[in-house]
Amino acid sequence: MIEIKELTKVFTLNRKMMREMKTKSNKKVAVDHLSLKAEKGEIYGLLGPNGAGKTTTLRCISTIIKPTSGEIYVAGHEVQKESEAVRNSIGFLTSDIKLDPQFSPDYMFDFFGKLHNVPKDLLKRRKEELFSYFGITEFAHKEMKELSTGMKQKAAIAVSLVHDPDIVIFDEPTNGLDIVTARGVTDYLKKLRADGKLVIISTHIMSEAEKLCDRVGMIIDGAKVAEGTIPQLLEETGTENLEDAFFSYYWKKKGGQL
Repeated sequence: MIEIKELTKVFTLNRKMMREMKTKSNKKVAVDHLSLKAEKGEIYGLLGPNGAGKTTTLRCISTIIKPTSGEIYVAGHEVQKESEAVRNSIGFLTSDIKLDPQFSPDYMFDFFGKLHNVPKDLLKRRKEELFSYFGITEFAHKEMKELSTGMKQKAAIAVSLVHDPDIVIFDEPTNGLDIVTARGVTDYLKKLRADGKLVIISTHIMSEAEKLCDRVGMIIDGAKVAEGTIPQLLEETGTENLEDAFFSYYWKKKGGQL
């Protein structure tokens, strides 16, 4: 389980950032008193436009950045006090963290397996299973820089799951992928859910979330504006699809302005 209580993250901006964002303030509230709870056996989606705070939230959960305030518990561990236990409990994937281009998927899988203290025999079985599922075996010993975008993403997913974590956190997992590769990724996320794992994804693709997620939380300007199952949100907004429901909340938050 993951539980977030009043998470806030404020970044300090330099002058260049202030000019680019056209603001006079040197503070940027990326996440604003966000609370949510996600359970094992479900796919929970964090939805919102680019810059809404989705990635920042996931980075706080995964211990990459420290919250300004608030609490986050992952499998019962508080992220700031028990960061190592949290990292051992999760598999985290984001497009901002890439595998070293000069190494092969095979090497990177073994490397991260050792970091997570995965026994050799189990590591071998995990590699065979994941490489076979994602079609990596044929390319296992090629350097990452030689692989296609889709194959790099598949390799990154396999490496993030090397230790068979109970909690999987994927930031925009299908971003930039072709339709076939994206389907393979979403099918695997469903498999993880069926295996009793907790899966949290962030996405701005509403149609993907509608097909995949059991529950979603919608974030706009760092704040959660809605949460629930897809049917609940559609009923609440009187809309027929998740994209229309999202814009109903968006316009309410923004005062009718895009």
